[in-house]
Amino acid sequence: MSAVPSLPEETPLVTTNGDSNGGTNGIHSYQLRDEPIENFRPLKVIVIGAGYSGIYHSIRIPERLRNVELVVYEKNAGVGGTWYENRYLGCACDIPSHSYQYTFEPNRDWSSLYAPAREIQAYLEQTAKKYSADRFIKLSHEVTECRWDDAIAKWNIAVKNLTTGEIINDQSDVLISARGNLNTPAWPKIEGLETFKGEVMHSARWNEDYDFTNKRIGVIGAGSSSIQIVPSLQQLPGTHVSAFVRSKTWISPPFGHSLWGKYGFDGFTIPPELRKRFAEDSEYYAKFRLAVEEDGNGIHAVTIRGTPLQLGAKKLFEESMKKRLESKPHIFDSLLPSFSPGCRRLTPGPGYLEALTQPNVAFVTSRITKISEHAIHTVDGSTHEIDALVCATGFHANTSPPFPITGLHNLSLAEKWSGRPSNYLSHSLSSFPNFFVMLGANSAVGSGSLTCMIENVGDYIIKAIRKLQKEDIAYMVVKKEREEDFAEYVDEYFKGTVFAEECSSWYKCKEGKVVGLWPGSTLHCIEAMRSPRWEDYEYVYREELGAVSGLEALEERGSAARRRANQLKWLGNGFSVNEKEGRDLAWYLYRDFLNPNVPVAPRPEEHGMYSVRAFSY
Repeated sequence: MSAVPSLPEETPLVTTNGDSNGGTNGIHSYQLRDEPIENFRPLKVIVIGAGYSGIYHSIRIPERLRNVELVVYEKNAGVGGTWYENRYLGCACDIPSHSYQYTFEPNRDWSSLYAPAREIQAYLEQTAKKYSADRFIKLSHEVTECRWDDAIAKWNIAVKNLTTGEIINDQSDVLISARGNLNTPAWPKIEGLETFKGEVMHSARWNEDYDFTNKRIGVIGAGSSSIQIVPSLQQLPGTHVSAFVRSKTWISPPFGHSLWGKYGFDGFTIPPELRKRFAEDSEYYAKFRLAVEEDGNGIHAVTIRGTPLQLGAKKLFEESMKKRLESKPHIFDSLLPSFSPGCRRLTPGPGYLEALTQPNVAFVTSRITKISEHAIHTVDGSTHEIDALVCATGFHANTSPPFPITGLHNLSLAEKWSGRPSNYLSHSLSSFPNFFVMLGANSAVGSGSLTCMIENVGDYIIKAIRKLQKEDIAYMVVKKEREEDFAEYVDEYFKGTVFAEECSSWYKCKEGKVVGLWPGSTLHCIEAMRSPRWEDYEYVYREELGAVSGLEALEERGSAARRRANQLKWLGNGFSVNEKEGRDLAWYLYRDFLNPNVPVAPRPEEHGMYSVRAFSY
């Protein structure tokens, strides 16, 4: 009930503050921004890639932001990112599938504890359609260049339509790279590779039409892809597989193995009756999913050198490998590393060690010297004749994309990352304004849920976009000092982990620094992203653009700048959007908003929510 019920519906707003000449005591002119405090100024966001990260942004940005135009460019003909591109035989998730899904979109019908790639891609496609994320995604559109324009504080982006060949010039306020870290295939540098006359394919460029039946096949590599490919090829009719393995590696027992027994699993396939119960009994499924997640998050200590869990895991892994290779002890001796489990990416590799013991598999540890038209030649003088060659040799990880990205001072990302790929909290880069990276350097995890980390990094980025929009900021860029602080923290953290040991791993850069992994656990990452430290960034306000560039405005701070923005102009005209639209004028009393904030009596600190989750303010 209004104390003054006779007020007219519209009251003129005061838009100036100061003397009659528009000044404030003769110092400078100031005018209120005649907008409600929420400030939904138009912004455009471009996302590169439509895998887990790109789809997440396509769901959350329209949900949580207003008046934001969103475009997602995906070079492939379908969504899914790595799960669309990788189609090799045996390609599957190497962690439990129930921990490799969005927290808000559980899949109750995974066929296996380690779901095949096709199922994961289908899950992502279904999720994109369910939440209308596909309306923002432009398939078969490949980004070819990104260049920051400091005068107007926008990204200029060149995109090639792979269907028509047309080059599109687009522009955005914010650019998000959601390409992932394992996107550009790395081919082996072996003399004569280009002369081979048989079938050649990379694990990430699989020829699904090729028939491997009755073929002699060479597989180069000992990483996670090779570990899945070899047993799949070994089981095909008439094949002979030569596995060329130079690196020592751990093959772990199945993750969560102790948990599976509690639910009556025999092997990795989820029985039809259990899938049916998952589908029909949501509470039972929720308990199972929670158990899987807690199991994954409960083993972080296995990555810390000298902990009982780490030492116990090493012994367990060694015993498991020895037992599985007891018929071929020389293979066990060749594979067993001196470094701890986890230094290289761990994979359970169902069936891999067993495949190496089969008569139609040759385990070759001698170094490859060259490749000829029909064979692979090794340093011991042997010639291995093959009909097909599979290069499971990984990706160019922790590097800049294969197209130019240019930020402030005309600095390219390739130049910035020519040594160590540096960033702040895995997502922000000094000298690259309004640019955020998903699953870039220092973003993966050695244990726990990667998809949960994707969501929390995505939420952080969305908060940053909202800050730009609400506070009328032209751009934000992380301070170089904070980027250096993060690198220092990362290096010190990893000194005490298994990842710092001597091993060949995509986790490391040329300098030997660990740059592939987040420096901590999944739960550690969640807390780090929850409450952004906005003071770690520098800002150029839109009011500062025009007479000077944003870069000049930054450089002139603290001196007699030609144009200074009032950094509280976002306070607007004293109104809120709800008042202007005449709706929901006491939203804070609605049940959805009120219930989580009701304190518990007689002791508010005993609220169950606060006893479950420890967090700081």
